[in-house]
Amino acid sequence: MKELLVDFIESPIGTIIIVADAGKLLALDFADYEERLMKLLKRRYAALELKPTVDPFGFSTRVEKYLAGDCASLTTIPVNPGGTAFQQQVWQALRDIPSGQTLTYSQLAARIGRPKATRAVGMTNSLNPIAIVLPCHRVVGANHSLTGYAGGLERKRWLLRHEGALL
Repeated sequence: MKELLVDFIESPIGTIIIVADAGKLLALDFADYEERLMKLLKRRYAALELKPTVDPFGFSTRVEKYLAGDCASLTTIPVNPGGTAFQQQVWQALRDIPSGQTLTYSQLAARIGRPKATRAVGMTNSLNPIAIVLPCHRVVGANHSLTGYAGGLERKRWLLRHEGALL
């Protein structure tokens, strides 16, 4: 049985759940999507137990700083999202999108050297286990419309406004 550390953060966009282990963030999702979070974790760890922990590795504090306006507070959080090599490549590329900016799915695919993999990039974004820290909310549709956010489009809109990408 794998023991993982869990904490809950109240935020303007709902309760955030963070899961960590060995000094790395494994998951960040919203409480109303806890079933999705657990499904993704159980793919990685067949048997797991979540141990409530206050501010594991200081990650909760850094997320709270982000929510308070310090958008740079998340950039160096060590992550372990699991996934395939392709998924890891896409998720890492998300971290290269500066706060306050957006890319389209096709631009992201081109950035990773896979310009024809727009759909695969979109699917990978939908499976991102570490919302906000791996900022899939910064990826928008071809016409720059807000599309496809596992946490809901209202949250995506809030996050992009919070970062100054939507005024």
